[in-house]
Amino acid sequence: MLVTGATGNVGSRVVAALLTAGRRVRAAGSNADSVFARFGDQVDAVSFDFTDPTTWAEAYAGVEQMFLMRPPHLGKPKTQMLPSLEAAKAAGVRQMVLLSLQGAEHNRVVPHAALEAWLRRSGLDWTFVRAAFFMQNLTTTHLTDIRDRDAITVPAGSGATAFVDARDVAAVAAEALLKPTLHRNAAWTPTGPQAITYAEVADVLSDVLGRPIRYEKPGMLRYARHAYSTLGMPWRMVAVTTAIYTVARLGRAAGLTDDVVAVTGRRPVSFREFAERERAVWTRA
Repeated sequence: MLVTGATGNVGSRVVAALLTAGRRVRAAGSNADSVFARFGDQVDAVSFDFTDPTTWAEAYAGVEQMFLMRPPHLGKPKTQMLPSLEAAKAAGVRQMVLLSLQGAEHNRVVPHAALEAWLRRSGLDWTFVRAAFFMQNLTTTHLTDIRDRDAITVPAGSGATAFVDARDVAAVAAEALLKPTLHRNAAWTPTGPQAITYAEVADVLSDVLGRPIRYEKPGMLRYARHAYSTLGMPWRMVAVTTAIYTVARLGRAAGLTDDVVAVTGRRPVSFREFAERERAVWTRA
């Protein structure tokens, strides 16, 4: 089994689940050394780049199943990813489990939609894991805003979001790889147990951290400037995240499912549980 994005929030947990199940894993990252540093000789660590054909043969050799994650900086999947996926198919890959996005089937703007469309017509077995908004985005992308500025600065208005823990998403993806027949050509949308607004997120964080966290409601232009100049996002990622937050602002990111329970047999993590578990990340030194 090949896992792309093997050192990421979801990919690393997919690798761990497959290893626990006793499967052989080829773990791919932008640098094989960083993958090896994470997992040691438990995995076959390889350097991999969807845009570099010289990395494809080693990654795809002997692989039949693949966890597919779009690197955030690749915003043009038709030219930056599909040639590599065609090579994977030609090399013998028969199943791909795609980390997609909640609502991707209705939103052609997001890059995941093009990947889903390709997989549907590819002739491969596929599973879409259309994750809701990751709770971990608050411990990574928006970490410095919360930790250093006591603020959440996203243009989501008063819309609620069905936040999900990346651990739950990875568990669903791993099940699709471990039991491919059960999940053949299926689309799952793992969400948390409740949809909450960013004002409610700020309230939970204020309570857990013991200091006031405010939710700012910037417009799209103010957010774009902040994301680019303060958070250091490239413009393409700014555009994608703005679109995602706009979906939330319009009330279209609040849909809840029981998919985590249906696939894994356990309930999803709530945002408060996540905040209490990750408290130290937002605590100032």
